[in-house]
Amino acid sequence: MAEMGKGVTAGKLASNVQKKLTRAQEKVLQKLGKADETRDTAFEEGVTNFNKQMLEGSKLQKDLKAYLVAVKTMHEASRRLQDCLADMYEPDWFGKEEVDAMAEEMIEKEMDNNLEDTDSLWTDYYQKLVDQSLISMDTYLAQFPDVKARIAKRDRKLVDYDSARHHFASLQKGKKKDDVKMAKPMSVLEKAAPGWAQGMLSAHHVAQTNLSRSQAEEELARSQKVFDEINVDLQEELPALWNSRVGFYVNTFQGMAGYQEKFHKEMAKLNVNLNDIMTKLDEQRLVKKGVKTRTPVKSEGANHNATSDSPIKTDSAEAAADTAGSPVTNGSDGVDMPDGFTFKVKAMHDYAATDGDELDMKAGDVVLVIAFDNPDEQDDGWLMGVKEDHWLQHKNMSIKGVFPENFTQRL
Repeated sequence: MAEMGKGVTAGKLASNVQKKLTRAQEKVLQKLGKADETRDTAFEEGVTNFNKQMLEGSKLQKDLKAYLVAVKTMHEASRRLQDCLADMYEPDWFGKEEVDAMAEEMIEKEMDNNLEDTDSLWTDYYQKLVDQSLISMDTYLAQFPDVKARIAKRDRKLVDYDSARHHFASLQKGKKKDDVKMAKPMSVLEKAAPGWAQGMLSAHHVAQTNLSRSQAEEELARSQKVFDEINVDLQEELPALWNSRVGFYVNTFQGMAGYQEKFHKEMAKLNVNLNDIMTKLDEQRLVKKGVKTRTPVKSEGANHNATSDSPIKTDSAEAAADTAGSPVTNGSDGVDMPDGFTFKVKAMHDYAATDGDELDMKAGDVVLVIAFDNPDEQDDGWLMGVKEDHWLQHKNMSIKGVFPENFTQRL
């Protein structure tokens, strides 16, 4: 037999062409309503879900890759911003060495017994997104092409089965007609043949018809078997694949949320350093301009002894000093303030008290900072205060407490 190419013979090629023609003819007959089509509503719903799942997965992969590009861009922008800060930072400003270290990405801070710097935080965050989310995404999508190809193959085998079924039914119908007309000659040849030969021709025709019918029955059985094998597998696989999307989405987004939380928490700790440097630089600027900073004054009854660095009292503050037991204004626009008031801060983050002497804060709360009754009780990084709205409404210290200074910004 003539070879048409590697592994392809002329006979095989002809067979494939014949299959395509038969399928095309069958689909035309089905669309014209001249042949019935085997339908499976549950399976069709499964295919619809599969196509939706594959489309959503592809979109998620595309958006995840765009997010990774954005992370890299932010990393580069952060690095350039630090370089810019270092370039403009003058040698006599407070924290010059620390700012230079930031630009060189050598800021080191102990976190969970590990030394981290800004560059390694960005790099680690990006790499975790690639290793845990993107690779997982690629693996998830890799299963769809094979399933899609098998769905298409099932569709072809279903058409073959329908075609074989219709062909066999047609032969069966023809057999019934033959049985009715068995006494009649089957052809012009039979009519022209001698009587003794007509019996032989009729017998040959019957044999050929039976052979054709037998071949059609075998083809029907084979087509049904091939279709059933691939159909059963897909009937089980498609629902399982559809249900797997929930666990995949949970793992993907939960993992990303965890990486984001860890990254931003550690970056926030590092950014506190820069905020402290800027605060002290501002204080340095005020000192150079001759502006005196406020010194905390502890009130004791009617006697208020300000230090030499205290600001000049307003008229209302003077009046408060002449009334025994009254709170002082401490220069806060004539509004009565609690004893020991020094300055105001605004909560930048929520803080949940973990002890009875601590103050609960919500982001946005304004707190009046007051002096500790016993300065020795004050821990580094902690302040004592009462919420401004409580003080203005009740004028008492019933809910005063300590809170972390780095959760707030001075007003």
